[in-house]
Amino acid sequence: MADRSGPGHGGGGARRRTVVAAAAAAALTGVGACSVPVPRRTEPFADPLPGMPIDGARPALMMQLLAHPDDDLYFMNPDTQQALDAGTPLVCVYLTAGEAVGVNRIPGRPLPPADRSAYSSARHQGLRQSYAAQLGLPVFSPWHRSVLGLAGGLRAEIDTLTGTGGRRVELIFLNTAMHAGRGRLGLPSLWQDRAMRLPTVVAEGSPLQQAGSYTYDELIDVLVGLFERYRPTVVHTMDPDPDIQHSSEAVRRRDSEQPGYSDHPDHTAAASFAWVALIRWVTRATAGGGSVPRFVTTAFRGYYNRHWPKNLPHRVLAEKAAHLVPYGGGSDWRCGNPAGCGDYNVGGDRPLTNRKGWVRATRYRYPGPRPAVTTDPDGRLCAYGVLGLRAVRWRETAPGSGVWGEPDDLGGGPLTPVLGGAVTADGRQLLFGLRLAALSGHGAADEREIVLLEQRSRGGSFRAWWGLGNPERNNRDRGRRIGVPVAVTAPDGRVHLFVRNADKGVSTRVRDTSDRWSKWRDMGGGEVQDGLSTVVDGRGLVHVFGAGHHAVHHWTQRTPGAALTAHPPVRGAPVPGDGPGVRIVTDGSVELLYRAAARAALTVVRVGSAAADRGGFDGYGPVASARSTDGEVLLGRTEEGRIQLLTSAGLSVRSRGPVALDGPALHAKDAGGPTVVGLGPDARPWLWHP
Repeated sequence: MADRSGPGHGGGGARRRTVVAAAAAAALTGVGACSVPVPRRTEPFADPLPGMPIDGARPALMMQLLAHPDDDLYFMNPDTQQALDAGTPLVCVYLTAGEAVGVNRIPGRPLPPADRSAYSSARHQGLRQSYAAQLGLPVFSPWHRSVLGLAGGLRAEIDTLTGTGGRRVELIFLNTAMHAGRGRLGLPSLWQDRAMRLPTVVAEGSPLQQAGSYTYDELIDVLVGLFERYRPTVVHTMDPDPDIQHSSEAVRRRDSEQPGYSDHPDHTAAASFAWVALIRWVTRATAGGGSVPRFVTTAFRGYYNRHWPKNLPHRVLAEKAAHLVPYGGGSDWRCGNPAGCGDYNVGGDRPLTNRKGWVRATRYRYPGPRPAVTTDPDGRLCAYGVLGLRAVRWRETAPGSGVWGEPDDLGGGPLTPVLGGAVTADGRQLLFGLRLAALSGHGAADEREIVLLEQRSRGGSFRAWWGLGNPERNNRDRGRRIGVPVAVTAPDGRVHLFVRNADKGVSTRVRDTSDRWSKWRDMGGGEVQDGLSTVVDGRGLVHVFGAGHHAVHHWTQRTPGAALTAHPPVRGAPVPGDGPGVRIVTDGSVELLYRAAARAALTVVRVGSAAADRGGFDGYGPVASARSTDGEVLLGRTEEGRIQLLTSAGLSVRSRGPVALDGPALHAKDAGGPTVVGLGPDARPWLWHP
């Protein structure tokens, strides 16, 4: 969608009628669009117009799409383990064979001969050992190994293990070759070349005896077929749009990063295939009036983690690293697999001594609270989120009932998992999303855009989706690197929108009281991670904070209504592990709340003053704050991953109900006290009133 500005969204009445007519025509012809058709988009994308039926509730099932054996252990735990512990069945799909150069290196010994089939088999065995341990079973528990038929007559190995209480793990090995000849990597080359055919590797001892091959479209069709077969309610992927990263050539080669970016090229390609398959699944499912599949997504950062402070405290890290020990196995283990008992260079204490440090952090490509929570004029709680790559709204069945009704489809897809929200001065809800405007590979355009959905009146219906463009509008590759939109309404009625840009700084657009949007503006300042925090202080000044490499970076206004500019990093603030929470204290000043790098304790920093640790709220991950009728409330996670809430009455820990996915929201604006709203692995929202 083009970047537009003007009255009511940037155009006169005649232009507005033309936009609406174009959108209606697109819907009638079956062409997905936002407010205007975009002919250059050729790859599948979901129809953004609202009102689609949504699939009925389903039992929770988590599916992970990985490039290599061990990506899940390095980058997706502890989230995966917590869902598995809560009884959520898990299906892992590994796109490559993980055979690399075929050398299963035993530390301290001479390199063995290369054997790609054996090394792939050893890594599969390591995964079976790790997941057996995660299910609470003996490491060498026997798995049921068989051949799974796939779309187009292709086949893959599938290994299944069931634990106590019906907990189940299935491992599916597509086993595409990591190398395609002439120095090319297999999966990235397949993503770029639609005519290519990528062979598979047969792992030694696999029940699948015959090699096959994949084209670009066959791989996507296989992934769509797996989504249709399992109908997951949670999908984990890697990062499709890693940061631009100018590492030295020595560092890049040592850490296997792709030139110019902060991740392995296989991770990026696997994530890109996964997201195209998700979009195609939704498109197929909704064709002819079908229902939107009910699922949520999480994308995880990969080698990005080595470039930023670590965010897992010791207890969380120790458990995560422990799951890599049985994956690494050992050459003296008697596992029953002649090809090898794990990826030997990863076992023992090596996950914690590895200088790359990937295991020491778990981060999301799209961080932030999953639901945006408000109260409707009739007193019902209302939560907005992303379901089936589309925006939805859940509402309480009655004020104070604590029971959510079925979701209403608001369209707008395909959207990334987290919406930004703000409320106008007259009480109307604004929702901001990061949209995958084009995603297709084979040399075609990949585009991202910020989109807006706005209520016509408080508690009323919504206008059409509207495009706000991209702060990197002159470069599509840079445009892929932008972050989750965050917005806040100032006391003067202006709406400030902020997005992390490709330079890892912050860009902004501002909507004035006549609903006219400014152009995108880079605010300068230091490099930050995504997960920005905004607040308006007692003087009416808008502030933005972000977690940097060595400090918390700060942007604010000199006077109310002025443009935000970069200020010096927050003085005395320890290095943050995640984006800071923020609150206004009684004298109108600003406090930051976060966990310092690799620490469990809560750090409290008064801007312009000193920092101190606060006891009694240890945990990991971001912290949120809100003011309720009973005073300040803090929301976070314990080191076991449970949701905890600190109020004037003391500490409460949520010990029942579905496990929380990343980013629960804190709502504390009602007389009934603070409420926590989150999404569970069944892709349904839950409420918690401590």
